[in-house]
Amino acid sequence: MTDLSQFEITKRWPAQNADILQLYSFPTPNGVKVSIALEEMGIPYEAHKVTLSDADVKSPEFLSLNPNNKIPAIIDPDGPDGAPIGLFESGAILIYLAEKSGQLLSKDPAKRYETIQWLMFQMGGLGPMFGQLGYFYAFAGKEIEDPRPRERYINEAKRLLAVLDKQLENRDWIAGEYSIADIAIAPWLRGVDLFYKAGEVLEWEKHKNVIAYLDRFLARDAVQKGLVQPPRD
Repeated sequence: MTDLSQFEITKRWPAQNADILQLYSFPTPNGVKVSIALEEMGIPYEAHKVTLSDADVKSPEFLSLNPNNKIPAIIDPDGPDGAPIGLFESGAILIYLAEKSGQLLSKDPAKRYETIQWLMFQMGGLGPMFGQLGYFYAFAGKEIEDPRPRERYINEAKRLLAVLDKQLENRDWIAGEYSIADIAIAPWLRGVDLFYKAGEVLEWEKHKNVIAYLDRFLARDAVQKGLVQPPRD
């Protein structure tokens, strides 16, 4: 069995099978990106629940793997040249897993960079803006009397939805073939209603291509399995 004792995180979340990939996560839009990718790619993994509480994500053990105190993070015991590797940042993990498995990221250079382009769209735009929408519209920020932050992120979320809706005209997936870009984007779309209850204010029903896209994504068996890893309870 692989020795993962060099990784401090394993003291708090010990591996039951240190020979398979270790996932430290929670089923949020960012967290499920990696579990869905692992399910799609057929990579064996062990999921450890790391809640969003400071007791978990700001613990010395978790910070030893991700100093930015955010889920998800992984340890792959079979990393480059066969040596264990730890990684954080969901976008970086998705690229790593795609390259490791040879799946969901085209080897054709032009298609590959188109996929990475849309992955970066999620990482730099859709995720951060939707996250702020959630804070100011659905969570603690909604109590702020100044309407400008809320209006800013509602308008920006609507703009981003329009970008996606246009890109998805006459295509099933964001970069042509199903890819890690879809695994990054679609969980955030799912969160618009599930977590934020913001469908009406974002005029969700106007985005027919986005709605059909999300339905296709959620119909995938691997997606349904990945959405509940690690279990919340």
